[in-house]
Amino acid sequence: MNSTVQIIPLTHLALSFAPGLVVIIVLYKWRMDYRNAIYAFSRMLGQLLLIGYFLAYIFRSENGMIISLVLAVMLIASSLIALRTAGKERYSLFPMALIAITLGGGLTLILITQAVLELSPWYYPRFMIPLAGMIFANALNSISLAVERLTSELDRGVAFQEARGIAFRACLIPITNSLFAVGLVSLPGMMTGQILSGVSPLIAVRYQIMVMAMVFGAAGISAAIFLILVRRRFAAD
Repeated sequence: MNSTVQIIPLTHLALSFAPGLVVIIVLYKWRMDYRNAIYAFSRMLGQLLLIGYFLAYIFRSENGMIISLVLAVMLIASSLIALRTAGKERYSLFPMALIAITLGGGLTLILITQAVLELSPWYYPRFMIPLAGMIFANALNSISLAVERLTSELDRGVAFQEARGIAFRACLIPITNSLFAVGLVSLPGMMTGQILSGVSPLIAVRYQIMVMAMVFGAAGISAAIFLILVRRRFAAD
C-alpha cells in the first residue's frame, strides 16, 4: 500500500464544492437564506487557508508560549461561538461559557496530552493543536445546544431544574449518536486520516477510541458546568 498522502490538485479540490453548491441552489429555489450558506462556505475557505499557513509556522517554531497563546485564543473564540444563538444574553453568559470550556475541555486536554500520550515537550504542537481543536469544538457545540434548549424550555414555563435536565440530554444527542455510529456507519476524521497516510488500522483504532472518549467527556463536562453556572442567572428570572 502506498503510504504517501496524495496531494489534491486545486482543480480537483474545486469539485468537492459541487454537493454544497447543490444545497445552496435548493436554498435559493425554496427562498430560504442561501446567503448564509455562501457566507459560511466562504468563511470556511478563508479560515482554513489562513490556519494552514499559521499551523505551518507554529509547527516549525515549537515555542511553548506561542502554543499557550494559541490555546487561549481558541478558548475565547469557542466560548463566543458557543453562544452565537443566545441573542441578547450572549455577552452576559460569556464568562460562564469560558469557565465551562476551560474546565471541561482544558482538563480533558491535559489528561489526554500529558497522561495518555505523554507528549514531550508538553506543548508538542502537531498533537496539542489538533487535539485542542477537537475538544473545544465539541465542548462549544454541546454548550450551544444546551443554552438553546434551556432558554426554549424556560420560555415555555418549565421549571429550571427540569429545563436543565432536558437541555443536558439534548446537548449529548449528537456526540452519543456518533458513539453508536463510529465503526458501523462512519470512520471519523482522525482514523480516516491515519489510514489514508498509511498507518495500521489497528493503531488508528486506538487513537480513535481515545478521541471519542475525550470528546464525549469534554462535551458533557463542559455542558454540565455551564448549566450549573447559569442556574443563578436563569433561575432568578
